[in-house]
Amino acid sequence: MLRTQFEEDLLNLHNQFYEMGMMVSSAVHKSVRSYIDHDKKLAQEVIDHDIEINNMEVKLEKKSFEMIALQQPVTTDLRTIITIMKASSDLERMGDHAVSVAKSTIRLKGLPRILEVEKEINEMSNYVKKMVDNVLVAYVKTDQKDARMIAQMDERVNDYFQKIYDMTTNTMEKESDTIISGTDYLHVAGYLERVGDYVTNICEWIVYLATGKITELNSNHNENF
Repeated sequence: MLRTQFEEDLLNLHNQFYEMGMMVSSAVHKSVRSYIDHDKKLAQEVIDHDIEINNMEVKLEKKSFEMIALQQPVTTDLRTIITIMKASSDLERMGDHAVSVAKSTIRLKGLPRILEVEKEINEMSNYVKKMVDNVLVAYVKTDQKDARMIAQMDERVNDYFQKIYDMTTNTMEKESDTIISGTDYLHVAGYLERVGDYVTNICEWIVYLATGKITELNSNHNENF
């Protein structure tokens, strides 16, 4: 009976983590859409809904601690709970960055725009959202091979950031009236770059879940520690 209850609780943790992930994916997408379209109503929606993401993380963490204390799980079950605890923290931070993008939207006041940079930011956000969605599927399947491939996608996110940085700073040097909006572009691109980093963190937890090994997946450190 106890085991059946534990398995039911574990399944609920899985489902709640996935639901939280989908909420974060939507927040990232909506925040950038609001920024590109100057849609302050949509931006406010992202900000208002962030409390739900925060509450979900607290709920997951509380339930995880409770299950560890009461059930004393071992091996795979313990790894699953630890993965959910750690990865949900990464999701919560991703939600915070979506809020930061949304707040940038609300700050916009008809400043001169650099349309080619906005196009790159839009593409970057679509790519980052794809990473978020893919990592959730990899988690559900406990697929470490996919997790490793998704982590490699982060290199392209870094390339997007560098391209946006170069385009923006070049324009700011030539057209001083774009300095304020250009600085904001750099912040938004930076937030998206951090979301890519947190996706990589979740990839590392998926590998841990599958293998029991904590592995650094960024491009500079591919060895286990």
